[in-house]
Amino acid sequence: MDIFLQQIINGLVLGSIYALIALGYTMVYGVLGIINFAHGEVLMIGAMVSLSLLRLILSWTSDLPGWLTLLIVLPVTMAVCAGLSYWIERIAYRPLRNAPRLAPLISAIGMSILLQTIAMMIWSRNPMTYPQLLPSAPIELGSTGATITGKEIIIIVVALLVMCGLLFLVEKTKLGRAMRATAEQTQIAALMGVNPNRVISITFMLGGALAGLAGVMIASNYGNVHFYMGFIPGLKAFTAAVLGGIGNLQGAMLGGLLLGLIEALGAGYIGELTGGVFGSNYQDIFAFLVLILVLVLRPTGLLGEKVSDRA
Repeated sequence: MDIFLQQIINGLVLGSIYALIALGYTMVYGVLGIINFAHGEVLMIGAMVSLSLLRLILSWTSDLPGWLTLLIVLPVTMAVCAGLSYWIERIAYRPLRNAPRLAPLISAIGMSILLQTIAMMIWSRNPMTYPQLLPSAPIELGSTGATITGKEIIIIVVALLVMCGLLFLVEKTKLGRAMRATAEQTQIAALMGVNPNRVISITFMLGGALAGLAGVMIASNYGNVHFYMGFIPGLKAFTAAVLGGIGNLQGAMLGGLLLGLIEALGAGYIGELTGGVFGSNYQDIFAFLVLILVLVLRPTGLLGEKVSDRA
């Protein structure tokens, strides 16, 4: 029972991060109908930028509480990632908006490789230690034997607050209505006074800001960063978006949490189920098994999609 509860906690932490990244994928797909495969690299840039800012602040003073230092760095990191996503949309996607669907996909892969190379040139190709500024002492959950740390609680709570805030923005605000109108039919939305280019740019920027937040969360949770760190989380978050129903915000949240739980429980029990042949280091296979099963059995995902065909 203690292993099960511990893996549930680990899964919620992982799932919260996956859900944040998946929201970026599903927002862009919902509005533009394309997959931004450079999204994982925006996450990586966010982690790298936050590390540089933390080093700068800590070189000036170490008297600030860790959470306050991270709180100072976080808005700047999210703004940098939002700006980066804006230029990715302008350079890699806008010129190809009316091109065949394969063209933006190839452009996204090229942008992903470019960002990895730039990060490697700026920050080196070697993994770097990320300062541990959030409380990491284990907290016992009664007599269950399971533990949770302060930083894991913060990750789960912040992720839930951000997801709820994004849902409110999309469902209840003027910008959200413009985003939903653009997703439904771009040309008709333009006739109704919506500026599609502006809406698409803001959508990319929101997704980039969420990726920057997720990058800081991953770096804080695992304690290291490197130029290739965004690739696997990006693929898993894409799997989560497909699992929940790409183009659907609630689906991205549900898919992220479910994928985190599946991966954590799989890592915890794969050794027992295979008689020790496979260990927890094979946990990545579960995400891609889920992707294959969803694409074969239910391509629209658990909650379907809210994206209509564009004329």
